[in-house]
Amino acid sequence: MSKNAAGARTGSEQALALYQELRSTTGASFDDAAHRLELTGAERDRCREELVSLGLIDQASAGADGTDASVPLVIAPDVALLRLLQHERERLENRLAETSRAHTTLETLAGPFLRAGMEPGSEVEVEIVEDPARIRRELADLTNTVRSSVHSMLTGSVRRDEMSLELERDRDRVARGVLVQAMYSHRVGQVPEMVQHLAERAALGVEVRLSPVVPMNMVLADENFALLPTDSRDPDSAAILARGPGLVRSYRALYEYCWHAATPYGHEEPAERGGDGLSEQQRAALRMLASGIKDEQVARNLGVSLRTVSRLISEVMQELDAASRFEAGVKAARLGLLDGEPYEQPT
Repeated sequence: MSKNAAGARTGSEQALALYQELRSTTGASFDDAAHRLELTGAERDRCREELVSLGLIDQASAGADGTDASVPLVIAPDVALLRLLQHERERLENRLAETSRAHTTLETLAGPFLRAGMEPGSEVEVEIVEDPARIRRELADLTNTVRSSVHSMLTGSVRRDEMSLELERDRDRVARGVLVQAMYSHRVGQVPEMVQHLAERAALGVEVRLSPVVPMNMVLADENFALLPTDSRDPDSAAILARGPGLVRSYRALYEYCWHAATPYGHEEPAERGGDGLSEQQRAALRMLASGIKDEQVARNLGVSLRTVSRLISEVMQELDAASRFEAGVKAARLGLLDGEPYEQPT
Protein backbone atom coordinates (compact mmCIF):
# COMPACT_ATOMS: atom_id res chain seq x y z
CA MET A 1 0.00 0.00 0.00
CA SER A 2 1.30 3.44 -0.91
CA LYS A 3 1.67 6.27 1.55
CA ASN A 4 -0.80 8.31 -0.45
CA ALA A 5 -3.43 5.59 -0.13
CA ALA A 6 -2.77 5.21 3.60
CA GLY A 7 -2.84 8.96 4.14
CA ALA A 8 -6.15 9.29 2.29
CA ARG A 9 -7.88 7.19 4.92
CA THR A 10 -9.61 8.71 7.90
CA GLY A 11 -8.54 7.79 11.41
CA SER A 12 -11.33 5.19 11.81
CA GLU A 13 -10.53 3.65 8.43
CA GLN A 14 -6.88 3.36 9.41
CA ALA A 15 -7.89 1.69 12.67
CA LEU A 16 -10.10 -0.76 10.77
CA ALA A 17 -7.32 -1.56 8.31
CA LEU A 18 -4.86 -2.11 11.16
CA TYR A 19 -7.35 -4.34 12.99
CA GLN A 20 -7.88 -6.45 9.86
CA GLU A 21 -4.11 -6.69 9.40
CA LEU A 22 -3.66 -7.94 12.98
CA ARG A 23 -6.44 -10.52 12.58
CA SER A 24 -5.10 -11.82 9.27
CA THR A 25 -1.47 -12.08 10.42
CA THR A 26 -1.07 -14.46 13.37
CA GLY A 27 1.56 -13.37 15.88
CA ALA A 28 2.11 -9.95 14.29
CA SER A 29 3.22 -7.21 16.62
CA PHE A 30 1.31 -3.95 16.65
CA ASP A 31 4.29 -1.97 15.40
CA ASP A 32 5.00 -4.41 12.56
CA ALA A 33 1.38 -4.27 11.38
CA ALA A 34 1.41 -0.46 11.53
CA HIS A 35 4.68 -0.40 9.60
CA ARG A 36 3.25 -2.60 6.83
CA LEU A 37 0.39 -0.12 6.45
CA GLU A 38 2.96 2.73 6.38
CA LEU A 39 1.32 4.56 9.28
CA THR A 40 3.13 7.39 11.02
CA GLY A 41 3.89 7.17 14.73
CA ALA A 42 1.00 9.51 15.56
CA GLU A 43 -1.40 7.52 13.36
CA ARG A 44 -0.25 4.27 14.94
CA ASP A 45 -0.84 5.58 18.48
CA ARG A 46 -4.24 7.00 17.54
CA CYS A 47 -5.28 3.67 16.02
CA ARG A 48 -4.07 1.81 19.12
CA GLU A 49 -6.12 4.11 21.37
CA GLU A 50 -9.24 3.68 19.23
CA LEU A 51 -8.99 -0.11 19.05
CA VAL A 52 -8.36 -0.41 22.80
CA SER A 53 -11.31 1.90 23.59
CA LEU A 54 -13.58 -0.27 21.40
CA GLY A 55 -12.31 -3.41 23.12
CA LEU A 56 -11.01 -4.87 19.86
CA ILE A 57 -7.46 -5.36 21.15
CA ASP A 58 -6.13 -5.97 24.65
CA GLN A 59 -2.55 -4.75 24.93
CA ALA A 60 -2.51 -5.08 28.73
CA SER A 61 -2.85 -8.88 28.70
CA ALA A 62 -0.13 -9.40 26.09
CA GLY A 63 2.74 -11.47 27.42
CA ALA A 64 0.77 -12.69 30.45
CA ASP A 65 1.09 -16.31 29.33
CA GLY A 66 4.73 -16.06 28.23
CA THR A 67 3.95 -14.84 24.70
CA ASP A 68 5.60 -11.85 23.04
CA ALA A 69 4.49 -8.78 25.00
CA SER A 70 4.55 -6.66 21.81
CA VAL A 71 1.84 -8.83 20.22
CA PRO A 72 -1.63 -7.58 21.22
CA LEU A 73 -4.49 -9.91 22.00
CA VAL A 74 -6.98 -9.44 19.15
CA ILE A 75 -10.63 -9.67 20.25
CA ALA A 76 -13.37 -10.88 17.90
CA PRO A 77 -15.92 -8.15 17.04
CA ASP A 78 -18.91 -10.00 18.52
CA VAL A 79 -17.06 -10.59 21.80
CA ALA A 80 -15.96 -6.95 21.94
CA LEU A 81 -19.54 -5.81 21.30
CA LEU A 82 -20.96 -7.93 24.10
CA ARG A 83 -18.28 -6.68 26.52
CA LEU A 84 -18.96 -3.06 25.57
CA LEU A 85 -22.72 -3.46 25.95
CA GLN A 86 -22.28 -5.20 29.30
CA HIS A 87 -20.03 -2.35 30.49
CA GLU A 88 -22.57 0.27 29.39
CA ARG A 89 -25.41 -1.66 31.03
CA GLU A 90 -23.51 -1.98 34.30
CA ARG A 91 -22.58 1.72 34.25
CA LEU A 92 -26.21 2.76 33.79
CA GLU A 93 -27.48 0.29 36.37
CA ASN A 94 -24.92 1.51 38.93
CA ARG A 95 -25.86 5.17 38.39
CA LEU A 96 -29.58 4.45 38.71
CA ALA A 97 -29.00 2.25 41.76
CA GLU A 98 -26.98 4.99 43.49
CA THR A 99 -29.67 7.57 42.77
CA SER A 100 -32.36 5.19 44.01
CA ARG A 101 -30.44 4.50 47.23
CA ALA A 102 -29.94 8.21 47.86
CA HIS A 103 -33.62 8.94 47.34
CA THR A 104 -34.70 6.00 49.52
CA THR A 105 -32.46 7.28 52.31
CA LEU A 106 -33.96 10.75 52.04
CA GLU A 107 -37.50 9.36 52.08
CA THR A 108 -36.61 7.44 55.25
CA LEU A 109 -35.26 10.60 56.87
CA ALA A 110 -38.26 12.67 55.80
CA GLY A 111 -40.63 10.93 58.24
CA PRO A 112 -38.80 11.96 61.45
CA PHE A 113 -38.15 15.46 60.09
CA LEU A 114 -41.80 15.96 59.18
CA ARG A 115 -42.85 14.96 62.69
CA ALA A 116 -40.17 17.19 64.18
CA GLY A 117 -41.56 20.13 62.20
CA MET A 118 -44.83 19.87 64.11
CA GLU A 119 -43.17 20.15 67.52
CA PRO A 120 -42.73 23.54 69.24
CA GLY A 121 -39.21 24.87 69.00
CA SER A 122 -38.21 22.41 66.29
CA GLU A 123 -35.34 23.40 64.02
CA VAL A 124 -37.34 22.37 60.96
CA GLU A 125 -40.64 23.84 59.83
CA VAL A 126 -42.53 21.79 57.27
CA GLU A 127 -45.75 22.58 55.43
CA ILE A 128 -47.67 20.79 52.71
CA VAL A 129 -48.78 23.29 50.05
CA GLU A 130 -51.48 22.26 47.56
CA ASP A 131 -52.31 25.66 46.05
CA PRO A 132 -50.22 26.30 42.88
CA ALA A 133 -50.67 30.08 43.31
CA ARG A 134 -49.14 29.83 46.80
CA ILE A 135 -46.16 27.94 45.41
CA ARG A 136 -45.58 30.66 42.81
CA ARG A 137 -45.75 33.34 45.53
CA GLU A 138 -43.18 31.50 47.61
CA LEU A 139 -40.81 31.34 44.64
CA ALA A 140 -41.34 35.04 43.95
CA ASP A 141 -40.65 35.93 47.60
CA LEU A 142 -37.52 33.82 47.46
CA THR A 143 -35.99 36.22 44.93
CA ASN A 144 -36.18 39.05 47.46
CA THR A 145 -35.02 37.07 50.49
CA VAL A 146 -32.26 34.78 49.17
CA ARG A 147 -28.76 35.84 50.24
CA SER A 148 -26.15 33.43 48.92
CA SER A 149 -27.41 30.61 46.67
CA VAL A 150 -30.31 29.08 44.79
CA HIS A 151 -30.14 25.52 43.48
CA SER A 152 -32.90 24.06 41.30
CA MET A 153 -33.54 20.90 39.32
CA LEU A 154 -36.39 20.33 36.88
CA THR A 155 -37.48 17.08 35.27
CA GLY A 156 -39.26 18.77 32.34
CA SER A 157 -39.54 22.02 30.40
CA VAL A 158 -40.39 25.43 31.81
CA ARG A 159 -43.84 26.71 30.84
CA ARG A 160 -43.66 29.32 28.12
CA ASP A 161 -45.50 31.95 30.20
CA GLU A 162 -42.98 31.51 33.04
CA MET A 163 -39.76 31.83 31.03
CA SER A 164 -39.58 35.63 31.07
CA LEU A 165 -40.37 35.70 34.79
CA GLU A 166 -37.57 33.22 35.49
CA LEU A 167 -35.11 35.37 33.52
CA GLU A 168 -36.12 38.44 35.57
CA ARG A 169 -35.43 36.52 38.77
CA ASP A 170 -32.06 35.38 37.42
CA ARG A 171 -31.10 38.92 36.52
CA ASP A 172 -31.95 40.20 39.99
CA ARG A 173 -30.22 37.36 41.86
CA VAL A 174 -27.02 37.40 39.83
CA ALA A 175 -26.80 41.20 40.14
CA ARG A 176 -26.86 40.79 43.93
CA GLY A 177 -24.05 38.22 43.84
CA VAL A 178 -26.28 35.19 44.47
CA LEU A 179 -24.99 31.85 43.11
CA VAL A 180 -27.68 30.39 40.84
CA GLN A 181 -27.42 26.78 39.68
CA ALA A 182 -30.03 25.04 37.51
CA MET A 183 -30.14 21.41 36.42
CA TYR A 184 -32.35 19.89 33.72
CA SER A 185 -32.82 16.54 32.05
CA HIS A 186 -30.90 15.88 28.82
CA ARG A 187 -34.29 15.61 27.09
CA VAL A 188 -34.95 19.30 27.78
CA GLY A 189 -31.82 20.25 25.88
CA GLN A 190 -33.44 19.02 22.67
CA VAL A 191 -36.58 21.18 22.92
CA PRO A 192 -36.09 24.28 20.69
CA GLU A 193 -37.78 26.73 23.07
CA MET A 194 -35.80 25.38 26.02
CA VAL A 195 -32.53 25.56 24.10
CA GLN A 196 -33.08 29.30 23.71
CA HIS A 197 -34.19 29.67 27.34
CA LEU A 198 -31.17 27.81 28.72
CA ALA A 199 -28.84 29.88 26.56
CA GLU A 200 -30.42 33.08 27.91
CA ARG A 201 -30.09 31.87 31.52
CA ALA A 202 -26.46 30.93 30.97
CA ALA A 203 -25.77 34.34 29.38
CA LEU A 204 -27.07 36.02 32.55
CA GLY A 205 -24.55 34.10 34.67
CA VAL A 206 -26.64 31.11 35.76
CA GLU A 207 -24.68 27.83 36.00
CA VAL A 208 -26.71 25.39 33.90
CA ARG A 209 -26.12 21.64 33.64
CA LEU A 210 -27.87 18.75 31.90
CA SER A 211 -28.14 15.34 33.52
CA PRO A 212 -29.29 11.90 32.37
CA VAL A 213 -30.98 11.43 35.77
CA VAL A 214 -33.08 14.17 37.39
CA PRO A 215 -35.00 12.47 40.21
CA MET A 216 -37.53 15.23 40.99
CA ASN A 217 -38.38 18.91 40.80
CA MET A 218 -36.56 20.77 43.56
CA VAL A 219 -35.65 24.31 44.65
CA LEU A 220 -33.13 24.90 47.46
CA ALA A 221 -31.94 28.23 48.84
CA ASP A 222 -29.42 29.40 51.46
CA GLU A 223 -29.27 25.97 53.17
CA ASN A 224 -32.54 27.00 54.78
CA PHE A 225 -35.33 26.66 52.20
CA ALA A 226 -36.56 23.67 50.21
CA LEU A 227 -39.50 23.23 47.85
CA LEU A 228 -40.10 19.75 46.43
CA PRO A 229 -43.02 17.48 45.48
CA THR A 230 -44.66 15.11 47.94
CA ASP A 231 -44.49 12.46 45.21
CA SER A 232 -41.27 12.56 43.15
CA ARG A 233 -42.99 10.54 40.39
CA ASP A 234 -45.75 13.17 40.02
CA PRO A 235 -44.46 16.74 39.39
CA ASP A 236 -48.02 18.07 39.81
CA SER A 237 -48.44 16.65 43.30
CA ALA A 238 -48.69 18.87 46.38
CA ALA A 239 -45.40 20.46 47.42
CA ILE A 240 -43.37 20.18 50.60
CA LEU A 241 -42.26 23.60 51.80
CA ALA A 242 -39.48 23.21 54.37
CA ARG A 243 -37.47 25.78 56.31
CA GLY A 244 -34.53 24.92 58.53
CA PRO A 245 -31.10 23.45 57.79
CA GLY A 246 -31.78 19.94 59.12
CA LEU A 247 -33.98 18.74 56.26
CA VAL A 248 -32.58 21.10 53.62
CA ARG A 249 -29.04 19.73 54.03
CA SER A 250 -30.28 16.21 53.31
CA TYR A 251 -31.76 17.26 49.99
CA ARG A 252 -28.72 19.40 49.25
CA ALA A 253 -26.62 16.21 49.42
CA LEU A 254 -28.84 14.62 46.74
CA TYR A 255 -28.57 17.75 44.62
CA GLU A 256 -24.78 17.83 44.86
CA TYR A 257 -24.55 14.19 43.79
CA CYS A 258 -26.70 14.82 40.69
CA TRP A 259 -24.88 18.10 39.94
CA HIS A 260 -21.44 16.49 39.83
CA ALA A 261 -22.76 13.74 37.53
CA ALA A 262 -24.28 16.31 35.13
CA THR A 263 -22.66 18.00 32.12
CA PRO A 264 -22.18 21.79 31.94
CA TYR A 265 -24.54 23.31 29.38
CA GLY A 266 -22.78 24.05 26.10
CA HIS A 267 -20.06 21.44 26.71
CA GLU A 268 -22.10 18.31 26.10
CA GLU A 269 -21.25 16.12 23.13
CA PRO A 270 -23.73 16.31 20.23
CA ALA A 271 -26.40 13.68 20.74
CA GLU A 272 -26.48 10.89 18.19
CA ARG A 273 -29.78 10.55 16.42
CA GLY A 274 -31.57 7.50 15.13
CA GLY A 275 -33.71 4.65 16.34
CA ASP A 276 -37.02 6.55 16.37
CA GLY A 277 -38.26 4.61 13.37
CA LEU A 278 -37.64 1.15 14.83
CA SER A 279 -40.67 -1.07 15.31
CA GLU A 280 -41.24 -3.06 18.49
CA GLN A 281 -40.23 -6.23 16.63
CA GLN A 282 -36.98 -4.63 15.46
CA ARG A 283 -36.22 -3.36 18.96
CA ALA A 284 -36.89 -6.81 20.42
CA ALA A 285 -34.52 -8.41 17.92
CA LEU A 286 -31.86 -5.79 18.68
CA ARG A 287 -32.10 -6.35 22.46
CA MET A 288 -31.91 -10.13 22.09
CA LEU A 289 -28.83 -9.95 19.86
CA ALA A 290 -27.19 -7.51 22.30
CA SER A 291 -27.81 -10.07 25.06
CA GLY A 292 -25.80 -12.66 23.12
CA ILE A 293 -28.71 -14.66 21.69
CA LYS A 294 -28.03 -16.31 18.33
CA ASP A 295 -30.09 -15.60 15.23
CA GLU A 296 -31.75 -19.01 15.38
CA GLN A 297 -33.01 -18.41 18.94
CA VAL A 298 -34.13 -14.89 18.02
CA ALA A 299 -36.20 -16.41 15.21
CA ARG A 300 -37.78 -18.92 17.59
CA ASN A 301 -38.50 -16.27 20.23
CA LEU A 302 -40.15 -13.97 17.68
CA GLY A 303 -41.91 -16.80 15.84
CA VAL A 304 -40.38 -15.83 12.50
CA SER A 305 -37.95 -17.33 9.98
CA LEU A 306 -34.18 -16.85 9.91
CA ARG A 307 -34.63 -14.84 6.71
CA THR A 308 -36.97 -12.48 8.56
CA VAL A 309 -34.43 -12.05 11.37
CA SER A 310 -31.76 -11.15 8.80
CA ARG A 311 -34.13 -8.63 7.26
CA LEU A 312 -34.94 -7.12 10.69
CA ILE A 313 -31.25 -6.70 11.50
CA SER A 314 -30.61 -5.17 8.08
CA GLU A 315 -33.41 -2.67 8.72
CA VAL A 316 -32.00 -1.86 12.17
CA MET A 317 -28.56 -1.20 10.68
CA GLN A 318 -30.11 1.04 8.03
CA GLU A 319 -32.12 3.00 10.63
CA LEU A 320 -29.01 3.50 12.78
CA ASP A 321 -26.82 4.25 9.75
CA ALA A 322 -24.48 1.45 10.81
CA ALA A 323 -22.18 -0.50 8.50
CA SER A 324 -22.07 -3.60 10.72
CA ARG A 325 -23.85 -5.31 13.59
CA PHE A 326 -21.03 -4.21 15.84
CA GLU A 327 -21.49 -0.54 14.94
CA ALA A 328 -25.27 -0.90 15.29
CA GLY A 329 -24.83 -2.29 18.79
CA VAL A 330 -22.51 0.55 19.83
CA LYS A 331 -24.91 3.18 18.47
CA ALA A 332 -27.89 1.47 20.10
CA ALA A 333 -26.11 1.57 23.48
CA ARG A 334 -25.25 5.26 23.08
CA LEU A 335 -28.82 6.11 22.07
CA GLY A 336 -30.26 4.33 25.12
CA LEU A 337 -32.09 1.73 22.99
CA LEU A 338 -30.72 -1.03 25.22
CA ASP A 339 -31.56 0.66 28.55
CA GLY A 340 -33.53 -1.30 31.10
CA GLU A 341 -33.46 -4.96 31.98
CA PRO A 342 -31.45 -7.12 29.56
CA TYR A 343 -33.38 -9.76 27.63
CA GLU A 344 -33.27 -13.11 29.37
CA GLN A 345 -33.71 -16.38 27.56
CA PRO A 346 -36.69 -18.39 28.80
CA THR A 347 -35.74 -21.45 30.79
